[in-house]
Amino acid sequence: MTVTDPELLVAQRYSLASTRAAVTIVAAWHLGSDLPSTIIGWSTYRWPLLALAAWILYSVIGVAASVVLLNPGRKLPFGPWAAAVLALVADAAVIIACRPEAVMTAANWGWGSVGWLALILFWPRRTWPRDLGVFFLANALVMLAGMAVSDSLHQVWIGKFLVVLFGSMVLQAGASAGAHGFDLAARWAADNSRTLARAEAAQRAAEQVHADRLRRYAQARQAAAPVLTRLAEGANPSDPDVRHACAVAAARLRRLIAETDDAPNPLLHTLRACVFDIEKRGVVVHLLTAGTVPPISLEVRQALIEAPLEALARARTQARVTLVATANQVIISVLSDAEEFVLPAPDGVQVATQVEGGLLWIESGWTAP
Repeated sequence: MTVTDPELLVAQRYSLASTRAAVTIVAAWHLGSDLPSTIIGWSTYRWPLLALAAWILYSVIGVAASVVLLNPGRKLPFGPWAAAVLALVADAAVIIACRPEAVMTAANWGWGSVGWLALILFWPRRTWPRDLGVFFLANALVMLAGMAVSDSLHQVWIGKFLVVLFGSMVLQAGASAGAHGFDLAARWAADNSRTLARAEAAQRAAEQVHADRLRRYAQARQAAAPVLTRLAEGANPSDPDVRHACAVAAARLRRLIAETDDAPNPLLHTLRACVFDIEKRGVVVHLLTAGTVPPISLEVRQALIEAPLEALARARTQARVTLVATANQVIISVLSDAEEFVLPAPDGVQVATQVEGGLLWIESGWTAP
């Protein structure tokens, strides 16, 4: 699988959309909730500049985490947990900046908001559920310590603390789980789509192999059936016509076998295989080639070699085969001491013949359209 697979691209788009949504939520919360809380509660802070510094630190961590999250090739210099500790420091700074009576007011926005930073800091990690859980616990302990220092551990404020803590954790953990689930569903769909595509491709390949086998079986039957029928009907094997027919059928079968070989030049490979079979009968064959054969289809190769193949098969003692190729033309010519015969007329090629001095000359040519 490559990165250009459509299924993978779809999964990546869904993953990027989830990531952008998480970054947008964090930014909107910090600008739409934390900033107004800081401005409105400015007069309630003991040290308002410390609260502002905490808001700026929160922003810096959020921007850095967002850049890393939207650019998977980048990483935080000190890792997500170092940034998470800085986020807890910002949380503690807001608590310290508040007056004791304002610890449980909206001015103390840090402890309810800092979990959103943790969401994007731990987003790409496989252990994000555990990391979020540990961070939420640390955040709760920081807030409880701040409440204890400010003498706010009475029943009403503890109840408010639990409500805010539970509500923020549900929102933040729920958003993270939902987005990761959406991303997981997209990748699962992409994996299923790839599996289905592979299965369909394998089925098409099997069907194509079966069709090719049937086609080659039909070609082999077409090449051998007439000769076998004549022999079965009592034809004399010593009859020159029968022997020529057998030689032609054998050459055609050899051609069919050679066509399945994996060779850099299939046409020349097939031609050499046929020449080899003719030479085994004692016929002297000279094969000459010139040029490089351009890519041509199997059907064109079969049509191009049909007439020269039969001329070779009918040769009695000698034959000369010439293959000349250019970028847009291929010509095969055979000069042999064969007797003249009815030439096949395959589609897509031009066949010419001439008889002179007891020699038969046949030329089969193909020109690119």
